[in-house]
Amino acid sequence: MRGYAADIERRMKSFYDSLSEKDRRRYAAVEADKLGHGGVQYIATLFGCHPNTIRQGRGDVAELPEDEAAGRVRKKGAGAKGPPS
Repeated sequence: MRGYAADIERRMKSFYDSLSEKDRRRYAAVEADKLGHGGVQYIATLFGCHPNTIRQGRGDVAELPEDEAAGRVRKKGAGAKGPPS
């Protein structure tokens, strides 16, 4: 397995640090899956998290609900309220 360049790793770590705990798990899981064999250990080391956190993130991603707004520009009822001017 080949890792990312140092500048990409810094950007990934910065992004990871900006996320909530649940989103960190999900992001780490997606990145580890993209790398294939050895990806979990590489991402766990990069982000400073436990490999089990990434495994839990995989479960989180697998259970994501379907997007209700798929195929629409805005969610239903998201338009302006009140009479037109």
